[in-house]
Amino acid sequence: MTLPLRRLPSIAFAGVLFLIALVVLTLVNHPSESLSGGGSSEAPERAPALSTQARLSGLEAALEAGGGRAETYAALGTALMQRLRETGDPSLYSRAEMAFADALEREPASLDARVGVGTLALARHDFRAALRHGEAARRVAPGAFAPFAVLVDAQIELGRYDAAERTLQQMVDFKPGLASYARVSYFRELQGDLDGASEAMRLAASAAPAAGENRSYIQTLLGNLEFARGRLDVAASAYRAALAGFPAYAPADAGLARVQAARGSLEPAIERLRSVTQRLPLPEYVIALGEAQLAAGLRDDARRNFDLVRAQQRLLGARGVNTDAEIAVFEADHGNIGRALRLGRRGYAAAPSVRSADALGWALTRAGRPVEGLAYARRALRLGSRDALFLYHAGMAARAAAKRGAARGYLARALAANPRFSPLHAPVARRALRSLR
Repeated sequence: MTLPLRRLPSIAFAGVLFLIALVVLTLVNHPSESLSGGGSSEAPERAPALSTQARLSGLEAALEAGGGRAETYAALGTALMQRLRETGDPSLYSRAEMAFADALEREPASLDARVGVGTLALARHDFRAALRHGEAARRVAPGAFAPFAVLVDAQIELGRYDAAERTLQQMVDFKPGLASYARVSYFRELQGDLDGASEAMRLAASAAPAAGENRSYIQTLLGNLEFARGRLDVAASAYRAALAGFPAYAPADAGLARVQAARGSLEPAIERLRSVTQRLPLPEYVIALGEAQLAAGLRDDARRNFDLVRAQQRLLGARGVNTDAEIAVFEADHGNIGRALRLGRRGYAAAPSVRSADALGWALTRAGRPVEGLAYARRALRLGSRDALFLYHAGMAARAAAKRGAARGYLARALAANPRFSPLHAPVARRALRSLR
């Protein structure tokens, strides 16, 4: 089946957990068919019946009983990556790495282990290593489906969009299911086709398991897309559906908090985000909490949470996780501009994607170099993205560079995409736009 990526009828959600999520979906559900056998688009992909913790306990018990086969270690690594997605526990990076290494020591041609180390590299934002591992997995098993996931994600995050589109089309043709459609959705979102992204994500949802964390994750991504389109009621419904299937699910709870903040209900949003960060204290959620607190005038509370973000970044760095692009934007907004520039430059040099271009552009703008910042902001928008934050950064860079017409255009587009995209930045965008008229 061919899904015409450029003609699909009409998330930037490429943080650490998004990459882990997509590849883990493939690891857990990937079929054994070869390219000659193909895959059916009719049968939904099945999730394992056991909880992740139950799978981990069973695999560890098997290893303790002497069942130290390569496939057992690879399965343990995969389960640890799924658990990382669910809990955000940084210690799981090292445990997964050891499990995959044990698998490869026993069987260097293990496809699951090769894909697993690629997954781990993606989770750590080492995209060049992920591409190498994906290519190695393809050499081990040229007719297998699983390597496509690592290859597509690495190519996208390295800014190799033409290659990513070709690989993604091959992936969709091989098996047009959950893992493929989720990537089509993300690719379309990067190109500004939010209608097409939503349609592809709904196809992913139709191929998802009937219940469990994987399904709730896809429903959360649907909510994120609807939020990006400014459809707050629809977004909230998707988040609530995710929570109904997986109670206290942090990504969906954080989504509902974003909806509350967008509606001006800052106090409930702050309380919800505080609960989320207590369960899953990832930088993106702590930053969201701090920015909601700033919007509510709670500066001391926000400052404490921003200090926590820096501590989390150091902890993730110690586990080999590269958060340069994310922290560059954070520091440009709330911290050390010099550090924002260093991280932004390093992130763009390592992976010149639209996301890292936006981060470096914003750091340059905030450092008082808006002409350079605008050049990188335009690179961030070169695929046609309608990401409101990208457009806001471009608009503020253009305004500071005295490009009034461009500034009006970018800021108007940011607010048209979602007039309440951020409780902190959307009001700034509205004031800036009024000043240009």
